[in-house]
Amino acid sequence: MNHAINHAGCGGAQASRVWQGLRQLVLERHDRRRAVCAALGMSFIRAKALRLLSGQPMTMGELAASLPADAPYTTLIAGDLERRGLVRRTVHHTDRRSKIVTITAAGLEAAGLAERILGEPPAAVLALGPADLAHLDRILAKLLGDSPRTAGTPGIAGTPGIADTARTPRNADTPREPPSGLSGSFERTSRQA
Repeated sequence: MNHAINHAGCGGAQASRVWQGLRQLVLERHDRRRAVCAALGMSFIRAKALRLLSGQPMTMGELAASLPADAPYTTLIAGDLERRGLVRRTVHHTDRRSKIVTITAAGLEAAGLAERILGEPPAAVLALGPADLAHLDRILAKLLGDSPRTAGTPGIAGTPGIADTARTPRNADTPREPPSGLSGSFERTSRQA
């Protein structure tokens, strides 16, 4: 596979620099995935499965297509989440060969915690003024093909839009602890991937 990229013309070098900056900001300096894994006691792909299922039940095939995983690995993930009491697998009502994966109340709570951790803006974003935040929000909406986001605009399964999270009045770089009473639900029960 050839990954050579031509950045010539129309700001290609600048676009590359901006993209590298975005990647560095989100994936390196303020990567929340480790905090999610630590809070839930599970791999990030399991947390992602919970976040996806918090929107609606899915067939195993739909879940596999939504995750960066093949069908056998998705079965392993769903089995582990089921053993933890976070999802339930049932036979599809019209196709007995297919299973439906439905999130449980404990799974919804875990998915919500993951969304809160992932949605916490870093201190550098919180430090931006209202005009800079509005400008950045407009640019991101354009890049994502959305209309400008407003308060309460959902992301994955009800996550707040940038307008909501930008006003979080605390240091978002501090890792969160799982809510009391939940830590036992998220203990590791099998080898993590």
